Amino acid sequence: MDSTDHDESNAVLSVSGIGKIYAEPVLADVTLALHAGEALALTGENGAGKSTLSKIIGGLVAPSAGAMRLAGSDYAPKSRHEAEALGVRMVMQELNLLPTLTVAENLFFDRLPRRGPHALGWIDRARLREDARAAMARVGLDAIDPGTPVGALGIGHQQMVEIARNLINDTRVLIFDEPTAMLTAREVDLLFEQIDRLKARGVAIVYISHRLEELARVAERVAVLRDGRLVTVDPMRNLTSERLVTLMVGRELGERIDLGERRIGAPLLKVEGLTRGTAVRDVSFEVREGEIFGVSGLIGAGRTELMRLIYGADPADRGTVSVGRPLAPVRIGSPADAVRQGIALITEDRKGEGLLLPLSIAANVSLGNMGSVARWGIVEGRREQRLARKQMDALRVRAHGPWQSVGELSGGNQQKIVIGRWLARDADVLLFDEPTRGIDVGAKFDIYMLLGSLAREGRAIVVVSSDLRELMLICDRIGVMSAGRLTGMFDRSEWTQDALLAAAFAGHMNGSGRHAAAPPHSPDARSLS
Repeated sequence: MDSTDHDESNAVLSVSGIGKIYAEPVLADVTLALHAGEALALTGENGAGKSTLSKIIGGLVAPSAGAMRLAGSDYAPKSRHEAEALGVRMVMQELNLLPTLTVAENLFFDRLPRRGPHALGWIDRARLREDARAAMARVGLDAIDPGTPVGALGIGHQQMVEIARNLINDTRVLIFDEPTAMLTAREVDLLFEQIDRLKARGVAIVYISHRLEELARVAERVAVLRDGRLVTVDPMRNLTSERLVTLMVGRELGERIDLGERRIGAPLLKVEGLTRGTAVRDVSFEVREGEIFGVSGLIGAGRTELMRLIYGADPADRGTVSVGRPLAPVRIGSPADAVRQGIALITEDRKGEGLLLPLSIAANVSLGNMGSVARWGIVEGRREQRLARKQMDALRVRAHGPWQSVGELSGGNQQKIVIGRWLARDADVLLFDEPTRGIDVGAKFDIYMLLGSLAREGRAIVVVSSDLRELMLICDRIGVMSAGRLTGMFDRSEWTQDALLAAAFAGHMNGSGRHAAAPPHSPDARSLS
């Protein structure tokens, strides 16, 4: 550990020699100290042990070795509830909300205000709304009615409700596990403002993220895990992004990426006049064999909605989709139709739409591939395991084996399982919606190389991403969406970041030529730059 690390004697929280073994060690001999009013960034590749360590601190997982102390006393919580009662709270990637209850009820579920002196009295609805509005205002949810069912909110707003829930009571230690993965740039700014207030109050923060620019904004120190071991603890000011990446992955990563020589062929996917209400309006484009086509745009521009229309997950008002060699219009009334036509969608919501988390890796990979693993309608375990191992090896999935539950994997490895399922099919058109969201920098390059490999096989690749630099790195062409329309089409030889950003805001221009929405230097624009 670096000599600049603080003395453990005055730490709010200290962990010493922490280890965790499942089928094999996932954490080994981790020692850290956390102090009042500081934010410690915890980073590393997917599978490095970040979430396991945070769950041990938060009482969700018991360590196999080591000890912890909280405010000078032994600390060994047996549950999340016990940890929260001691002032240690955690905002997890997996939202801990009840979708059928209102926002207010979720915020105060275990402490609902009652009328009268008895704890079993009627709920004081007026006070509940008032308390909820105050809690929601802290994270910028002023415009949402506290009586709204949580299930009616988008995933970003649900994340902010989860954050607000953890800011209500007195807290000594607050752990954020990838809190900004589903947030807009404005919501991220509100979160950072709240973190600053928490630190001023003396709350100790553990901030887990793959977004290195966020770590520099939030944290005073950074701890890097690699393969379950603590590599370094250093002041943030001592580490560049390049040095952090090297510590995380154990090797140097260049700024450019070579996806190999590809032969761009004839169009393999053609979309003409695709429309659904105001979400997607008269969109037309084509993607050729061996091409990686990027779709850019601000949040709410209609990118995901466009992918869902092509895939048949939502009905289109009008427009046609053509696929094949040669191109021919096809009728796609459902995802099953799309799959039969050789179209696959890797969704941005891997937990809600892409995976069955309680089931094994093998079971998840075999979904949609029953022809490869079943005989006479019965799944053969050996075939299923063989298929899963093949995809795990190809995608470098970190797991104990094909039998492991997908819910136990890190976010990046879960994403690889979703991709692996579709690679086991012979799909010619692959639609990737935010394929690297929540994935560390090392795993991102694995995904980029995979995209290059698929393109070299002659498949047509469509990649939706909020990271403009990512699209500029890997794509042959980029189409930009704004307010439901395709407002720009750029070849690699002609695009610039300014031109792509201008196209992203083109749909928000009013009659005077000025932007009716935020200008390119606004927080919402930063999600594209």
